[in-house]
Amino acid sequence: MKIIVPMAGRGSRLRPHTLTVPKPLIPVAGKSIVHRLVEDIAEILKEPIEEVAFILGDPAFFGDDLVTSLEELAGSLGAKASIYRQDLPLGTGHAIMCAKESLSGPAVIAYADTLIRADFELDPAADAVIWVKQVEQPEAFGVVKLNANNEIIELVEKPKEFVSDLAVIGIYYFKEVGDLKKELQGVLDNNIQNGGEYQINDGIKAMMANGKVFKTGSVDEWMDCGNKDVTVETNSRMLGFLHNDGEHLVDYDVQLDNATIIPPCYIGENVVLKNATVGPNVSIGKGCHVIDSTIKNSLVQTYSQIKNANLDNAMIGNHVVYDGKFTSISIGDYSVLE
Repeated sequence: MKIIVPMAGRGSRLRPHTLTVPKPLIPVAGKSIVHRLVEDIAEILKEPIEEVAFILGDPAFFGDDLVTSLEELAGSLGAKASIYRQDLPLGTGHAIMCAKESLSGPAVIAYADTLIRADFELDPAADAVIWVKQVEQPEAFGVVKLNANNEIIELVEKPKEFVSDLAVIGIYYFKEVGDLKKELQGVLDNNIQNGGEYQINDGIKAMMANGKVFKTGSVDEWMDCGNKDVTVETNSRMLGFLHNDGEHLVDYDVQLDNATIIPPCYIGENVVLKNATVGPNVSIGKGCHVIDSTIKNSLVQTYSQIKNANLDNAMIGNHVVYDGKFTSISIGDYSVLE
């Protein structure tokens, strides 16, 4: 089994956090989105992973440190890491085809801006599986249309009239991913574009037209990381799941001085909490200092200093210095203070 992970986009909806860090490396409950996604998929599949192929963007942004961390991630699963580059943002289908040397055999394709919780077995009768989640507002999503045999016969983007309430979450299984490769090559050769981009859906539609059987796989939880608010919410939900699973989330090196931690919280190594109340639903990355502050329902990355703050629904990046009593400030592009 292979896992193919397109992650070339820079994530404009999550600015300013993605100006210096690729979105898939934003930490959720102490671990990057891409690490959590790949590990969770490998656990769900319950079979050996031979290769993880990552499609990255500009090397100046998706640099050597990222490549090293992805190679280590694949190695932790006993798999080979393959690194590909998408030089131009030409869509999901184009991104996948940048990894065409790896497109053979059974594979899962997963976009690195979402997290899931699931426990199921793949349908052996299906040529492909599209993972979906039942949603209350299907008109805001791409959805699948099923026939009487519960086979997917159509993909509909943001339907104005009800088609189904099963939203496509961006994770796919192909019994033979080479079939998708063949159809996406046709999409590229014939310059079939939607919104000025080459889309995976056009390759999937061609597979359906050629008689390939697509089934749905449902997930228990689908957590988006598209913008600040939903990423903070996803962090809170993931902390709750990990806490209930009994995972140890507070590093043993945390220094507490008149401080209280209200679970669930992730607290990284070498964090200092002084005259502070942290939690519930807070992630604080390694090397942070939180002094004279209260933080809840928030995500703080690494090596930041928070003083005199009362934070709720906050997302703070790396190496930030924040004083709630500030009078002299230096704030970059896309920063938001509310």
